Amino acid sequence: MAASLMQAPLPWLPEGAAEVTRGVGIVAGEDGSGQVWVHGMMTFCWDAGDEASRRLAMVQLTVHLRAASMRQAADALGIESSTISRWAASYAREGVAGLVPEARGPKGPSKLTAKLVSRIRGLRAEGKSLEAISGLCGVSVFSVRCALGLVPERRQAIAKLAGDVPGDGQPGGGGDDEEEEEEEEEEEEEEELPVLPDPVPRDGERALARFGLLGEGAAPVFVPGARYPLAGLLLALPALAGTGLLACAGQVYGRLKNGFYGLETMLVLLVFLALAREPRAEGATRVPPAALGRLLGLDRAPEVKTIRRKLGELAAAGRAAELQLAIARHHAGTRPDELGFLYIDGHTRAYFGTRDVQKMHIARMKHPGPATEETWVTDASGDPMLVVMAEPSSSLAAQVKDLLPDLRAVCGDRRDVTLCFDRGGWSPDLFAAVIDAGFGLLTYRKAQAGKEIPAIDGEKFTPVTFAGNDGRARTDDLADTDVTITVTTGEHKGRVLELRQVTRRDKGRQVHILTTRPRAGQPDGLPAAAVTWRMGNRWREENYFRYARAHFALDALDSYAVTPDDGQRLVPNPAKKTASAQVKTARTALAGAEAARQRKLDQLRSPAPGTTAIITNQDLAELDKPVQAARRKLDTARAAAKAAPAKIPLAAHNPDMMQLDTETKLITHAIRMAAFNSEITLARALGAGDGACAIIREALTASGDIIPGDGTLRVRLDPLSAPRRTRAIAALCDKLNAAGTCYPGTSLILRYEIKPDAA
Repeated sequence: MAASLMQAPLPWLPEGAAEVTRGVGIVAGEDGSGQVWVHGMMTFCWDAGDEASRRLAMVQLTVHLRAASMRQAADALGIESSTISRWAASYAREGVAGLVPEARGPKGPSKLTAKLVSRIRGLRAEGKSLEAISGLCGVSVFSVRCALGLVPERRQAIAKLAGDVPGDGQPGGGGDDEEEEEEEEEEEEEEELPVLPDPVPRDGERALARFGLLGEGAAPVFVPGARYPLAGLLLALPALAGTGLLACAGQVYGRLKNGFYGLETMLVLLVFLALAREPRAEGATRVPPAALGRLLGLDRAPEVKTIRRKLGELAAAGRAAELQLAIARHHAGTRPDELGFLYIDGHTRAYFGTRDVQKMHIARMKHPGPATEETWVTDASGDPMLVVMAEPSSSLAAQVKDLLPDLRAVCGDRRDVTLCFDRGGWSPDLFAAVIDAGFGLLTYRKAQAGKEIPAIDGEKFTPVTFAGNDGRARTDDLADTDVTITVTTGEHKGRVLELRQVTRRDKGRQVHILTTRPRAGQPDGLPAAAVTWRMGNRWREENYFRYARAHFALDALDSYAVTPDDGQRLVPNPAKKTASAQVKTARTALAGAEAARQRKLDQLRSPAPGTTAIITNQDLAELDKPVQAARRKLDTARAAAKAAPAKIPLAAHNPDMMQLDTETKLITHAIRMAAFNSEITLARALGAGDGACAIIREALTASGDIIPGDGTLRVRLDPLSAPRRTRAIAALCDKLNAAGTCYPGTSLILRYEIKPDAA
């Protein structure tokens, strides 16, 4: 009995059966009927003309019974495997009713009316594309072609509908046959695309890459298909080209080692992951590799281990700072109008790991903790253009001073660039360095310790209304005066700076802003209201930090690698702090001893009525002993504090302190900066107000069709969640098409469109 249960299933098939796989075959009748045999048993059958039963048999054979794969069944029937996949999806969604073939021909009355035909022709005369007209009029591209007379079979009906007088066989008479034939060929209706077709096999290239024989990377090859997930990410490619990330990375790094995934492919992938809100390498586990691979023109995208290895290869080159400067120079060259004001601020990135890392104050957490310090530079619109790693626990003033040579290299010979930072950068010595470097200055005035800033007389204030580039009018009570600031420390000690001071009065409080920019009417002059508005724009940089933390993992730990901290770096001496505390304690004890002595003297000098008291030198000496002892302790504490150095080498304090990997972080910062700038560029091009970013986020994750053609790569997105959003993206597609951007690594020109919403 056991032997009979273990015997192999019978493999035989009836005569004339087409073998699908071992033990499975299909018998096709001459009249269109058919049978499916599985291991000697007729399992499914259908009559002639019963297409629904034929489809059901294939779905049950491949999906439910799993006796054969979709590709094997499709080869036996002479169809595509994606066709069976669509049948399976329809069956899962609608049951057997979803397998019934739809009637061919028009599904309802035509939407074209004489008025609509006239509107379509008017839009075409204005130079609108067929796809744009389709979105604006709410009809298909085929209907637009019919209205324009590009479909010969419909010309007579459209001419009758619109009241045209035919001439030379064309509506309106006198059309150019050759031109319309060319348009007809270019706009020929696409055949039905397979849903999620299999990619081009790349096994041979992967085998070559394994032995280092492929070169830098596999070239993108696209397969025509429909409903590709995340096809909307391709919208970001024109804006990504504008950020300069790919070009600058190629200049700085050249290329990666021989392998299947090249430098451009890896950078595009990481930007796509960031725009899909999975900016870390681990995010690749939450996006199907096949889905991303289709967007890259590959069979599958690299996974976490490969991404980390490629980032490690870039980090090992040690050129991340050079990459940042190259991107900043590209930013300055392509956006010269945004270079007039550069906002600089420090950003503290908290660390929650187990390594011993330098502690510093974390403003948003309101307490100190392990962290690293970064210095960010954004343009006048608040878009990031440069980030550098700052020395641990360094002040913003020190960071800005160290950054001046790099900023001069980025800006070139321009002298109309103004550096803007908050009170953390207050340092008259820094102001002198900024002026000497050829930059303008814009910052808040900060009071010296123990002193107050002199108030401005009330009669000097005047209400001023000003509208910035956002179009919103603001009215401020301002006073425009001049002040002198003396440098008391640093290399410019003793220098006197003459600065302009703009004071804003708000609810009885005066806020003072210092600048080197002259008043309106002079070269590079700036009105007082513009000074306060530009200073307030510093919050755009803070808004970027907040948005990037929420959407692009700004503070993420992208590498677990650490390096020993610089043992010669000077750090505050803990012994100095302890000695200063002892001085403070001794000073308090001395004050207490002197107070006690005074109380006792007062008692001796004021005896009870009727009595006398004699105070001898011996009594005074006895009273003075505690004071003298306290004074000796204070002198000793002062001497110890003076002898203790204020700073000591880190190796003498904490030789085991570590620094987090900076190379990988600067590279990922460059990638996420490019992703943010691409997204914000698309949002501004959309021009949909405050909701533009939300529309772009939805569009970037939308599905769509990818259709490679003769020198083009056509991306046709599925409609968005609301008709107004679909129309907005249709208008954006026209702008992107005008850019003529090529897909990275190919000569395919990107062409975008979006399907109109169903009526």
